[in-house]
Amino acid sequence: MLRKTSIQHKVRIWRAVAGYLSKTRSRRITVNVSRINRYTCEGDIVVVPGKVLGAGVLDHPVTVAALAFSKQAREKILTAGGKCISIQELIESNLTGSNVKIIG
Repeated sequence: MLRKTSIQHKVRIWRAVAGYLSKTRSRRITVNVSRINRYTCEGDIVVVPGKVLGAGVLDHPVTVAALAFSKQAREKILTAGGKCISIQELIESNLTGSNVKIIG
């Protein structure tokens, strides 16, 4: 689906995310909440092509799209005022991929 959307709308970000997700499960990216906090500002939209883990603190609202979330990570993102969505939901709401960061 990511590659198809990338070709249809001529958007490179979805092709890059598809490349990360095509790796084996053991080689997929895992990102802690602290890394999201470090590299984002309030209101940013972030894609994690893997799993988000709950280590660290998030002190500003961020929209995070990922393949999976740990229970602690989901709680911390929601407590900070952010949103946890799937990658598919992000594609449907933002086909052009504008203002989206890949963290990995």
